[in-house]
Amino acid sequence: MDAKSLSMFAHLAKSLHFGKTAETFYVSPSTLSRAVQRLEDELGCQLLHRDNRNVVLTQAGEKLQEFAVQQQSQLEGLKLALAQQQTQLTGKLHIYCSVTAAYSHLPDLLDRFRQQYPLVEIMLTTGDAADAVSQIQQQSVDIAIAAKPDDLSSSFYFHHLTNIDLQLIAPSMVCPVEQLINQQQIDWAKVPIILPEQGLARTRFEKWYRQLHFGKPNIYANVSGHEAIVSMVALGCGVGIAPKVVTELSPLKDRVQVLDIETNIKPFDLGVCCLNIKKQQPLLRAFFDAINRQ
Repeated sequence: MDAKSLSMFAHLAKSLHFGKTAETFYVSPSTLSRAVQRLEDELGCQLLHRDNRNVVLTQAGEKLQEFAVQQQSQLEGLKLALAQQQTQLTGKLHIYCSVTAAYSHLPDLLDRFRQQYPLVEIMLTTGDAADAVSQIQQQSVDIAIAAKPDDLSSSFYFHHLTNIDLQLIAPSMVCPVEQLINQQQIDWAKVPIILPEQGLARTRFEKWYRQLHFGKPNIYANVSGHEAIVSMVALGCGVGIAPKVVTELSPLKDRVQVLDIETNIKPFDLGVCCLNIKKQQPLLRAFFDAINRQ
């Protein structure tokens, strides 16, 4: 029973999705299926009930999941103990954040860490901020700069950095949208809205809009990433919602205006996130020690 097969099974037991687990471990779904079959043959029992739609753990599968998690924890403890004997920390630190966070917050976070551990290789992936927590959950990356979800699971560790206001932004150029929002009484039912496809900004906008009692918002587009929202607003497509830092650092900031209206939309609690079970790994522990001393 090899360590990789156990690790893949532990992930599959949590995700219950062959495609997601296969992608996480860079193998094909058929390779993952064969690994599970080998485990079943070795143990002499069925670990999963599987059909075209669902994957469900058997009783034996649940016991193997507990065993696999314990084995992973012991292995990580061994790695930590061995790493402590090394004089120079090496390896790869995988980080996920939005394009804006990559130059608004990441450099300050990495400065001290890079000075202390110059042999550590930084692997950076940028994308939609709304995907940050899921990237951690799927173990695609080690840490992420993320807005803290309202219902963040206790399986995550979250280090607070700052609070970031969410703003309603509109085109500053003369266009139909600009004319709508400059009326003394804004008719929100007519205003085209640009929203993130998913994430906190969307849910907080929807909560605020429901308070207006105008029915469903007139959604012009659902887009991925706050940077794209600023771009579409700058083109005159509609009114959008974006974190203040994204608007201020956008090359299109002069083409948008912040609406001067009281919304009481809750700001982002921005921080650095990782899985609790990985926080004591040498690279992650060194990273958090470095940012805590800043």
